[in-house]
Parts: sequence; C-alpha cells; structure tokens
Amino acid sequence: MLFDWSAVPLQVGLVTAAFLLCACIGIERQFQHKSAGVRTHALVGLGSCVFTLISVEGFIYLAEYQVTRDPSRIAAQIVSGIGFLGAGVIFVNRDVVRGLTTAASIWLAAAIGMACGAGLLPLAVFATILHFVAVLVVAPLARLMPTAGERSTVLLTYADGRGVLRDVLAVATDLGCETTLVNTRQTHVDDTVAVRAEMRFRKGPPLRDVMTQLSEVRGVLSVELATRDDEL
Repeated sequence: MLFDWSAVPLQVGLVTAAFLLCACIGIERQFQHKSAGVRTHALVGLGSCVFTLISVEGFIYLAEYQVTRDPSRIAAQIVSGIGFLGAGVIFVNRDVVRGLTTAASIWLAAAIGMACGAGLLPLAVFATILHFVAVLVVAPLARLMPTAGERSTVLLTYADGRGVLRDVLAVATDLGCETTLVNTRQTHVDDTVAVRAEMRFRKGPPLRDVMTQLSEVRGVLSVELATRDDEL
C-alpha cells in the first residue's frame, strides 16, 4: 500500500474544520457552566472526523483483493458509541432531569465531525449555526410559552428567622428563574413560627421541577400551587 501524500492537505483541513466547529459548540456549553465544555466537544468532533476519514479512505487498498468495503460500518458505530458519552452528562435529581441539552450537543458534535470527515463542509457549518439558533433563540422563546395545567404562582411556607427566603431565591436563580415575591404573611405551623409567601416564577425549567428543588431547601415546610382562593 502506497501512502497518498496528495490527500494529506484535504484530510488535515477537514479535521481542523471539525475541531473548530465543535469547539464553538463547546464554548457555548462551557459559558453556560455545563459539565461538557470546549475540550469534550472539540475532541468528540475531532474523533468522529478521524473515524469517518478512516472508514472512507483507510481501506481503499482492499479493493485490489476483491474485498467488499462498507464505509458505513464505522460511521454507524460512532452514532451508537457516542450515546455512552452523552449518557455520562445526564443525571437525575428526584424528578428533575439535567444534562439533556449537553448530551444532545455532544451527539451533534459527533455528527458535525462525521460530516466534515465525509467532505460535507457546508452541511457541517449549517448544523453548527442551527445549534446556536436552538440554544440562543428557540430556548428563550420556549421558556416564555405557558405550560398546560400549570400556573406560575406558588405558595411557599418556610420557618421564619433562619434565612430560608435567601436560600430559596438563590436556588431559583441557579435554576434560571426570574422570581417575584408578591406578598408574605406570618403564620404558625405546629409550634413553629413560619412565613407564607406568594411567589411567581418566569423562565427556567417547568414549574413542577422548580417546586421539587425548592422543597429540598432546608427550612422550607411546604410548597404548593396557588389557587384563586389561596392567593394572598
């Protein structure tokens, strides 16, 4: 088998394109403080591109031995294999699932790397652009859409004088919520002096996920959806 040096510039260019495009996706994920950032996405794209180049050009010499080549075999294994890496960034905290978007971006990085390896650079560039459209345009619009069967007003009861409200607001901020404290009043729960607060949440995850996280804050006694009669 003779090495074809004339193909090296093209191969290096395709690998570099895959590395840069996937690094751009990784920069956005790292900016959002996600578990998989620039290095992970760049390496996934780079590896996928190299595997694709190997499957397409690595076994050309077998043609002289009348052996049937199937370049799609390695590509198919990339698609299934990358799922294990994506599963590593997904975790569940009670009813709240996190990491799905990052796992999907890793999957997309693999596809972009494969597209570069196959010489489909316009497709790879367009897929990268659509990633940013999805996370920077579509996601904020989706948060503004109301969810069927849910309201944004929550009645939260917490122990008074322990700094619980500060912790609740910090958790809501970490979840990406815009929180409005509508009203509060003092009450008693058993022998505990408590505060019953009416709060409204915008943006962030679904309201049921927000309520699950708030219920785990130390000092929170109850979290429930407000009905028209309950609103303060």
